[in-house]
Amino acid sequence: MTVLAIDQGTSGTKAIVVDPADGVCGVAEIPVHPRYLDGGGVEQDPAELLASVLTAGRAAVADAGRPIDAVSLANQGETVLAWDPDTGRPLTPAIVWQDRRAEALCAGLSEHRETLAARTGLVLDPYFSAPKMAWLRRTMEAAGVVTTSDTWLLHQLTGEFVTDATTASRSLLTDLGGDGWSPDLLEIFGLSGEAMPRIAGNDEIIGMTSTFGAEMPVGGIVVDQQAALLAEECLEAGTAKCTFGTGAFLLANTGTVPVFSSTGLTSSVAWRVAGQDTFCVDGQVYTAASAVRWLASLGIISGAADLDPVAAADNGGVLCVPALAGLAAPWWQSSATATFSGMTLATERGHLVLALLQGIAAQIGELVSAIGPQTTLTRLRADGGLTQSTVLMQACADILQVPVDVYPSPHATALGAAALAELSLHPDRGVRGVIPRWSASATFEPAWGPDRATEFRSRWRTLAATTYSHHEEP
Repeated sequence: MTVLAIDQGTSGTKAIVVDPADGVCGVAEIPVHPRYLDGGGVEQDPAELLASVLTAGRAAVADAGRPIDAVSLANQGETVLAWDPDTGRPLTPAIVWQDRRAEALCAGLSEHRETLAARTGLVLDPYFSAPKMAWLRRTMEAAGVVTTSDTWLLHQLTGEFVTDATTASRSLLTDLGGDGWSPDLLEIFGLSGEAMPRIAGNDEIIGMTSTFGAEMPVGGIVVDQQAALLAEECLEAGTAKCTFGTGAFLLANTGTVPVFSSTGLTSSVAWRVAGQDTFCVDGQVYTAASAVRWLASLGIISGAADLDPVAAADNGGVLCVPALAGLAAPWWQSSATATFSGMTLATERGHLVLALLQGIAAQIGELVSAIGPQTTLTRLRADGGLTQSTVLMQACADILQVPVDVYPSPHATALGAAALAELSLHPDRGVRGVIPRWSASATFEPAWGPDRATEFRSRWRTLAATTYSHHEEP
């Protein structure tokens, strides 16, 4: 079967057409433009999001030049908006997952922090959906419904009022391992009276659409990072992938029993198939490619293509914590700021470039260490634009002390969504039967010995602590 898979992301919407015989045979990508506001606000225009989905989807279908059997949608996960369920008209901007304006609201709910972690597997933080939904209700709009962006987009395509199990598990409004919205969790956030969408499995057909040609089923809806985890065949507990994009996102499969992290990571549903949940733990690095763009804005490099040619062979004693937008898991220190240390008059731009790449890799190393109490990683799968930097990939292998396998396609998220759409029409094939086989385009083995890696990480960890300690209250 031929699937149109749409990956609606923070800075763009990508659509691919996947054919069983020819693989990816149609591709289109449309940029979207988040607005960064004073006070930590990040918003998107819902009309632009919808237009990007329609335009990219239709262009990919035209590029493929063949009939489509199903449509799937991968979404940002924690971006929310209010909208009119009768007309579909948006009533507010989309409040993006990066938005920090609900921090004061979270502080006011701090007495619930441990309860929320123990029940949902998540951290009480504006990153997740419920704080942004509650903030939006208190400050912007009381009418309509308030949902994640996928529900609104799917309503535009199908008329249905639905989300999926992975997206719901990122909300702070469902129990990890539960199957519905929790009334008392909704009450904590002042959302008790809200109409909430139906929670579908990731292998369900949720409706029909004629938006991209003849009427066809829509299925395989899923959060973007979980879709990539599936595409990269992280199907057993202990397998993990990291997506290197604007940020970097590490997810590790923890099996069919929910695992609650005690080390600052979050736990959620990886996918719900045939009524059975598979779970994952995850951690985030807020600035990866965005840190590279920052280097370019200073004129140190002209762009990502310069990373490997400019990077020095060693860092010359320079260390970097690239916390340009704070530190996420496992620290959860939004006040953290970026720092370079160890610079002298002998420091050159190549030292700064290498130190920044090693700083990204070191943050991934801290996430991997935090996974340790649940499951020990033996290798890491990697996807995303920054995997083109061999220096970064080698730094990850050296610092993490595990081999790094680079996924050969730039479409991991969309391919995972396409696989789930196929499963929704052919459940008898099972998860393994719908994932295309792949071989790494490159594998990076650790070149450092364990002692060198341990010494580097100890020094880097000490420096990281200074990036937020001076912001803490005395």
